[in-house]
Amino acid sequence: MRGAAGGGGRLEGDSARGGAAGRAAGRPARGGAPRTAAPFRVFVTGTDTGVGKTQVAAALLSLLADAGLCPAPFKPYESGCARPWRPADALALRAAARSTDPLEAVCVHRFRAPLAPGVAAARMGRAPAFRPVLAAFRSFGDRPLVVEGAGGLLVPLDRRREVIDLIEALVLPVVLVARAGLGTLNHTGLSLRLLESRGIPVRAVVLSRGSPVRDPSVEDNAAWLAERHGVPVLGPVPYIEDAVRRRRAFRTVLRPLLDSPAAR
Repeated sequence: MRGAAGGGGRLEGDSARGGAAGRAAGRPARGGAPRTAAPFRVFVTGTDTGVGKTQVAAALLSLLADAGLCPAPFKPYESGCARPWRPADALALRAAARSTDPLEAVCVHRFRAPLAPGVAAARMGRAPAFRPVLAAFRSFGDRPLVVEGAGGLLVPLDRRREVIDLIEALVLPVVLVARAGLGTLNHTGLSLRLLESRGIPVRAVVLSRGSPVRDPSVEDNAAWLAERHGVPVLGPVPYIEDAVRRRRAFRTVLRPLLDSPAAR
């Protein structure tokens, strides 16, 4: 699988593909006028739950905010909300972006149960509507944007759709967050192959350590993933207990993603 640059923003129902994600920034349009560079827009997903998606999304948003780019935070589905009117991850993303976007647009569907959104909704006898998610996405216009998914690619959002269907509908390239240690070659490889099968470009894989326990596989995993799948691999982000220092570590690891030519 080959990594690809991408912007995003075209919506085509539930299964849009390609679009701006595959177009090179700066290519002359018809008539010879140069295109303006696409804004930085990505969908942050993971190989599993608890791998660091929110930390990656928050770090990217804070870096974009530092650059004065007014990024939009988008966490359309959030589960495990002790107080659904105060969804913790969505609020963390909004704070990182220094955003004043209404919380109803940042986080459309919220559930108390710590379950996949589709499962949590089914337990409540609800069917989370997809159109409001697309409408919220459109409300951000052409601003730089970071979307955070829920769990991994095949996590159900409702009776019909999974996270990968949302990525496809939004036509965004992916930043895939994965564990740094033993097992990630398999989990990350499966996720990359699924994304490739749907024609979804991958900007980078980000490896993150979630435990202080020594794991000898960490020394080799990044190189093996990059070589086998042809994608940029960032990290691993070290395990750091102090929250402030850990946020700083994520920003350091992710900064090259915004500085790369594909981000311009």
